[in-house]
Amino acid sequence: MMNETQSSAGNPPRVLIGEDQIRQRIAELAAELNRDYAGKQLLLVGVLKGAIIFMMDLARAIQVPLSLDFMAVSSYGDSTQSSGVVRIIKDLEENVEGKHVLVVEDIIDTGLTLTYVLQSISARNPASLKVCAFLRKQKALQLSVPVDYVAFDIPDVFVIGYGLDYAERNRNIPYVAVWEGETASSD
Repeated sequence: MMNETQSSAGNPPRVLIGEDQIRQRIAELAAELNRDYAGKQLLLVGVLKGAIIFMMDLARAIQVPLSLDFMAVSSYGDSTQSSGVVRIIKDLEENVEGKHVLVVEDIIDTGLTLTYVLQSISARNPASLKVCAFLRKQKALQLSVPVDYVAFDIPDVFVIGYGLDYAERNRNIPYVAVWEGETASSD
């Protein structure tokens, strides 16, 4: 039986970002957020499911008062490429009006999901609205999607681990790896 973290060829996935790098970068991001939100109450809005591990580690490192809420959206399904259609599966429970909102996203790829989330939250009149992404693909650098904080910029490859999945598997890998399974393709 093939290990879930192995490609179809039986090889372990190629590590792109290691556990130590992730821990160090989260500490750096938390320091930036502590500075930028000093004296303010922060609302972290996690985009489920991929951002949950990054968001929880980031929340534990942030020292300013904060609360948490979540949105679940989908544009991938079981594919390695965005379908181009964004659906809200779970909306926010908390009223964001007048609050300092930081959207925590797992990966910026086409920018479609993030644009949709930002439009939805912006319409609710937050005091401020910023974005913190764990990963940003190179092609996303050319998009006009505002990303205020980025942990890592990566090449245009399909990645798994640290919350990111392929068909709901591999989220629990403690590092980021390139998925080279037989059904994966570069975007």
